[in-house]
Amino acid sequence: LSHLCCFRKNMAELSPDLRQLPCWQFKMSESANWDSSTGDIVTPWTVTSASNKGIDYDKLIEKFGCQKIDAKLIERIENITGKKAHHLLKRGVFFAHRELDKILDSYEKGNPFYLYTGRGPSSSAMHLGHLIPFLFTKYLQEAFDVPLVIQLTDDEKFLWKDLTVEEAMQMAHENIKDIIAIGFDPEKTFIFADFQYIGQCAEFYQNMLRVQRNVTYNQVRSIFGFTDSDSIGKIVFPATEVAPCFSSSFPFIFNRRTDIPCLIPCAIDQDPYFRMGRDVAPKLNYPKPSLIYSTFIPALQGACSKMSASDPNSSIFLSDTAKQVQRKINKYAFSGGRDTIEEHRKFGGNCDIDVSYQYLKFFLENDEKLHQLGNDYSSGTLLTGELKKELIELLQNIVKEHSKRREEITDNVVSQFTTPRQLKYNYPADKAKKCK
Repeated sequence: LSHLCCFRKNMAELSPDLRQLPCWQFKMSESANWDSSTGDIVTPWTVTSASNKGIDYDKLIEKFGCQKIDAKLIERIENITGKKAHHLLKRGVFFAHRELDKILDSYEKGNPFYLYTGRGPSSSAMHLGHLIPFLFTKYLQEAFDVPLVIQLTDDEKFLWKDLTVEEAMQMAHENIKDIIAIGFDPEKTFIFADFQYIGQCAEFYQNMLRVQRNVTYNQVRSIFGFTDSDSIGKIVFPATEVAPCFSSSFPFIFNRRTDIPCLIPCAIDQDPYFRMGRDVAPKLNYPKPSLIYSTFIPALQGACSKMSASDPNSSIFLSDTAKQVQRKINKYAFSGGRDTIEEHRKFGGNCDIDVSYQYLKFFLENDEKLHQLGNDYSSGTLLTGELKKELIELLQNIVKEHSKRREEITDNVVSQFTTPRQLKYNYPADKAKKCK
């Protein structure tokens, strides 16, 4: 009863915008995040599904209150940019948004915006799932020609994991090399790790405190499910992830402008942070951030969970050798094929649950080839081993090429991206309302 009374008190304190968040999203307990109709749990820390097809994203859109990306919106992006939509957008990997249309409206009127995405460095090497938001962000940056800021939350990992400060900082440094190797333009991209940047930029720290002052303990506990045993560092951390939503956190890039909005490409499990950010923004006279959400790349063992750095056998790492890639896919990749060759030839495979096909959906850019492989597998013409062979060759090449580029990333190159500096854009002086 006392927990129920506390929950009611917390809900009463939430703003109308945050009260729209469904109870299953609040991390009060695992059961509070559980959608009884699907068995899905989606939080910034836990993503699981009871279905071998994975998360029901249509229901997730309904529960979270965001908007589905439809063909009309994709066509509009193509018309505005003059470029074909990225395959991750066309195939529904990036499937939902919050006020992306407002960013497009403003951009068509000649107004600037910037991109913000990030990474929590929980391992020295990134895995394929970590690539997804960065690959798509690179496309957005090139298509719209806008600046990009990338946050490495090494402070978060220090608070949540059994790591020293030095270990967390080293992981961030190694992850930055992986991110740079994706091919971002140093004249248009600023990458920062929290442990270093917060001490370099007073404006960033000031925005952290502005957010902290405008979100109560009851609110953050309701949104993220913190308990009395959680450290105070965890309780205030969400403000650190929200601060990059505001252009004044990067005065050297935006000439101290406070009115430039951002678009955040990220996985949908990060939604609680940015719903909080969207709620706080008007209180600070800042524009609300817009978001574009991706699905999760499944673990090798199947779509009941996402690929995770904490389980090496569930993931393909960018540091894996060709033999490791082959072994992991052959041994662990969940198959949608039949029990026998005869049954498979007769009834065909199930692409919806086959991990190899799902990975091809993420990484095989050729639409015609993907469609053909799907048809052949579904009809039984293509066997599981043959489908895995296609995936192995593709991923071995992706990892090999990434490793080559990464070897060329020196500490001097890292410094080039991480030094606070003006990027290749000019912004007139701030004419917006001053922040509170």
